[in-house]
Amino acid sequence: MVVVGAGMAGVQTAVALREQGFTGTVTLIGAEPHQPYDRPPLSKAVLLGKSEGSAFDVDFEALGIELRLGCEVLGVRPGDHELDTESGLVPYDVLVLATGAEPITLPGTEGVPGVHLLRTLDDAERLRPVLARQHDIVVVGAGWIGAEFATAAREAGCAVTVVEAADRPLAGALPAEVATPMAAWYADAGAALRTHARVERIEPGAVLLDDGSRLPAGAVVVGIGARPATGWLGGAGIELGAHREVVADAHLRTSAPDVYAVGDCASFPSGRYGERLLVHHWDNALQGPRTVAANIIGETTGEPPAVYDPVPYFWSEQFGRFVQYAGHHASADTTLWRGDRSGPAWSVCWLRESRLVALLAVGRPRDLAQGRRLIEAGTPMDPELLADPARPMKSATA
Repeated sequence: MVVVGAGMAGVQTAVALREQGFTGTVTLIGAEPHQPYDRPPLSKAVLLGKSEGSAFDVDFEALGIELRLGCEVLGVRPGDHELDTESGLVPYDVLVLATGAEPITLPGTEGVPGVHLLRTLDDAERLRPVLARQHDIVVVGAGWIGAEFATAAREAGCAVTVVEAADRPLAGALPAEVATPMAAWYADAGAALRTHARVERIEPGAVLLDDGSRLPAGAVVVGIGARPATGWLGGAGIELGAHREVVADAHLRTSAPDVYAVGDCASFPSGRYGERLLVHHWDNALQGPRTVAANIIGETTGEPPAVYDPVPYFWSEQFGRFVQYAGHHASADTTLWRGDRSGPAWSVCWLRESRLVALLAVGRPRDLAQGRRLIEAGTPMDPELLADPARPMKSATA
């Protein structure tokens, strides 16, 4: 067994194989030299110097998992069952692709001093002294990572301006009626939010916008999204999708024999939502490996293959608020609010044919916990009861 990618999805695949009884060799290959680590703390505790790192608490040696770190994989030859790496060819019987995603860079900023991304431990360590010096910081992009970094920068005492090309934060993730109230969170935290703002260019010490504005910037952090890290698969004959992600089936198998894909680098068909999903969130990288491990072991034991069809889930901590989301709202025909969206705690529910398909909870963790179970069960809901924020969601069934 060879797993490419030593992030959450790769580590959990290796661990799940052992937990489920796989006795063959397991090799985990990672491009970074660091001990495998968790990413969410990078934009929080690690960035603010409250933690030196976020290495996984896994005893790889005891589990019999061989780590090959600081080893870049250059390609794969499915017909020969071989990986091409910096250190030479690595043969495999079964291969799992778990290379995650890589941040999208802002054109023209490569090599410009003071421009940062936030994806890796090295990125966080480069940014930590920037926050400690309390620079004026410009964040490009008001998505999830932009908001989380702006939150940390304000906590560190930096002056922060966030520029967003769209008309609101989270424009690519949430409908306008849901995302628009979140714009006020920036001002509440003392951060400036500039929407309809496109970066013309970045020069040392300043960001120039297309309207002629010049923003002072001791540092610039770019958070405009991520794409599957699959560039190394060119010419391998493994099917890629519209977003250059690996196309996996319902069992997380790819188009190549004996090759699986899991986590941020892969999409999968969701029977629950009737479309193919590409989920760039931590929980997907935690849950998918269990299905991959079960199906790899099932190939030898004759067990029927397990289907991967989760309720997607993620969370974000920003501007003093705990934001959680479960489900997938694209197919909803009804939107209901629970609580005052201008207040500190509220939820929004999306329903299709009176069944809950997605939920966003701000400061209402009980709504999220109950709502996630209701989504998984496909329970019919009473919209009138559901709209009452004082009523537990589990008691608002039809």
